[in-house]
Amino acid sequence: MARIFITGSTDGLGLMAAQLLSDQGHTVALHARNDARARDAQAALPDNAGVAVGDLSSITQTREIAGQVNDIGPFDAVIHNAGVGYYGRSRVETEDGLSDVFAVNVLAPYLLTALITPPERLVYLSSGMHHSGDTELRDAQWTRRPWQGAQAYSESKFYVTTLAFAVARRWPTTLSNAVDPGWVPTKMGGNSATDDLHLAPVTQAWLAAGDDAEALVTGRYFHHQQSRRAHPATQSPQVQDRLLKYCADLTKVELPTAVSAD
Repeated sequence: MARIFITGSTDGLGLMAAQLLSDQGHTVALHARNDARARDAQAALPDNAGVAVGDLSSITQTREIAGQVNDIGPFDAVIHNAGVGYYGRSRVETEDGLSDVFAVNVLAPYLLTALITPPERLVYLSSGMHHSGDTELRDAQWTRRPWQGAQAYSESKFYVTTLAFAVARRWPTTLSNAVDPGWVPTKMGGNSATDDLHLAPVTQAWLAAGDDAEALVTGRYFHHQQSRRAHPATQSPQVQDRLLKYCADLTKVELPTAVSAD
């Protein structure tokens, strides 16, 4: 059985994936934004390995989360599930002067990947909207453009998909994949979402702990356990390295070039 850490796991798809994995006999550690949400997580999944607490929109708190995870771990898999949506929201600036959509959806997964003891598997939550992302990393914080929430979200999912593939390229002994869970009626997806909510957490749980050959792959983009074509630019080493440098400059933390098979 595997040990798995899931960000953003107090409700929605993160909690659903945690419950699914726990029901399968795996050991799951959770993440909550604050102490109140941590209590909710404990109540929802009492048989957990621990709850890391901190706000992923903050670089300082994300670093602290990584430390907590390393204290609870090590883990066989990490699911980067936490995300910020865009419905009915204006641009929100974090304490670090960043767009919170970028900070939570992209920078936090980058920083946690760089700081958490590398697991055997990494899963990053993407979206079909990533196909509309900007490949040039122009104005990623939306300080020069009029805010467009849907486009900001699309770009963030393009970047996190690119991150998944960059890790797959740099860390060949780690299975790193991106998942489109579909447009489902969660708090983020909204009530008008049309995809099957019950299917939404299955693929990330499968990639984190499945033992069939189809799950033991890397550098792929999945929807409902089927490999799909990602935006071609996400596979570009130049685009990947541009994103990694940008994130390293913001956090002052570089992604290790490679991890050992040990």
